[in-house]
Amino acid sequence: MIGYNPILAIVSHIFFIGISFYALQSIMPEKIIRKNRIFQAQLLFILISISIGWAVSNFFLEISYWSRRIPFLI
Repeated sequence: MIGYNPILAIVSHIFFIGISFYALQSIMPEKIIRKNRIFQAQLLFILISISIGWAVSNFFLEISYWSRRIPFLI
């Protein structure tokens, strides 16, 4: 039972980072990014998807954690 939470956290983070990367592909950054800055734009794209995925994953992990603690309040 001890190793369950870290594995769940790693899988959750990777899953939501992938989902956010997929969702960010729907925007058109060509209007914002300067020309000949392709690598910097890709790096920014990856960092934004990691940030969004990490935040969403932490949200769901916290909801899961606190929902397991509700019976102890009664």
